[in-house]
Amino acid sequence: MADNSYDVVVVGAGPGGYVAAIRAAQLGLKTAVVEREHLGGVCLNWGCIPTKALLRSAEVYHMAQHLDAYGLAADNLRYDVKKIVKRSRDVAARLNAGVKHLLKKNKVTVIDGTGALSGTRKITVSREGKAAEELTAGNIILATGARARQLPGLESDGKRVWSYREAMLPDSIPASLLVVGSGAIGMEFASFFRTMGSEVTVVEVLERILPVEDEEISALARKAFEKQGMKIHTGASVTAMRRGADKVTAALDLGGGKTTEIQVDRVIMAVGITGNVENLGLETAGVKIDKGHVVVNEWCETGVGGIYAIGDIAGPPWLAHKASHEGVICAERIAGVKGLHPLQKQNIPGCTYCLPQIASIGMSEAAAKAAGHKVKVGRFPYAGNGKAIALGETEGLIKTIFDETSGELLGAHMIGAEVTELIQGFGIARTLETTEAELMHAIFPHPTLSEMMHESVLDAYGRVIHF
Repeated sequence: MADNSYDVVVVGAGPGGYVAAIRAAQLGLKTAVVEREHLGGVCLNWGCIPTKALLRSAEVYHMAQHLDAYGLAADNLRYDVKKIVKRSRDVAARLNAGVKHLLKKNKVTVIDGTGALSGTRKITVSREGKAAEELTAGNIILATGARARQLPGLESDGKRVWSYREAMLPDSIPASLLVVGSGAIGMEFASFFRTMGSEVTVVEVLERILPVEDEEISALARKAFEKQGMKIHTGASVTAMRRGADKVTAALDLGGGKTTEIQVDRVIMAVGITGNVENLGLETAGVKIDKGHVVVNEWCETGVGGIYAIGDIAGPPWLAHKASHEGVICAERIAGVKGLHPLQKQNIPGCTYCLPQIASIGMSEAAAKAAGHKVKVGRFPYAGNGKAIALGETEGLIKTIFDETSGELLGAHMIGAEVTELIQGFGIARTLETTEAELMHAIFPHPTLSEMMHESVLDAYGRVIHF
């Protein structure tokens, strides 16, 4: 008879779950992971990775439309939506197979099915709605992720009104599109479809798009998107939708008593996510849930002995790299590794892969001031950087925020080409508790976009060279 007892059972094999399972196995713990759908979870199969493949196609198409600026020419420029989507799905499939290989390599047992708590340190695995086997675990890590949040009366139907899943599998590029919500997911899809030719309207209930970003960066992003032809309504909401055979008519409340209607081919709902907490046996086990997410402490512990939660199910920020980092912390906590540090949420970088890219870490300028810091702020524009000019990417800004007294780097905010790669430099700086002095003394290679990071620091202290 198979031995169904494990030191660790992970429920969910997304970027948090599979990483937790691998790290636990590396530490000598007998580990199993239960997954009901795809190894790699939503991120790898339906989120982070395939959307970046779509956006890469859009980026290449955008560059091809501006070949003359580089002394090049091409005739009869066109695209094939089916091939674009196939490439995206092929990328996801390749990485899905890679996760399977990594789990096998690290001797993690992969169990197909839906897992739920069924008693003290027990997991029942169901298939096709029926209990199939029971696992005993010394420790259980819940990593079931999240799903798109739905608004009553505005639910996605997979046809005219899309969630992120349908938006990644278009049969054609819609002539007109309404995007509801301007967070990272909403703006990435808005950017993709606008670049591919859709007339895009974005509606955001808050007063600015990308509301988690620094206000200055948010304003620059809006300016860039509107220059591309997007229509953006902030402080606005969709109050109703009428779905026809070929069109959707949306009623908009624009605020201040103003209302209007627009008719579009498709709608993408991107109004946030909610944790997959249902049917996990959480209430019976005594695990606390708050606003659709499992409540945990800084060590990902739920308050019930031996039960942990990581990733999207454990609350914001809803980022794959946050989930993976929590997975490592959780596995090492279980294994008794010494000298651990809890996750520092303020050191988690955020990235939005639209055109232009946006990235940030730490406090915004407003948040730093609200927290009582007297700040020094540095800025450096892409227009002053040689590499950016050579690339033809002169729109963008690097912004840094320091505590005037201590020199602590409080935050960094970027918009422009490749900032999603550049941001990790400031991530390392914050992890090492670097001050402005170390950043000023660091030598940045020339010619690179990274030089703007250096110049932004110098600008905060009145020492900028190239602008």
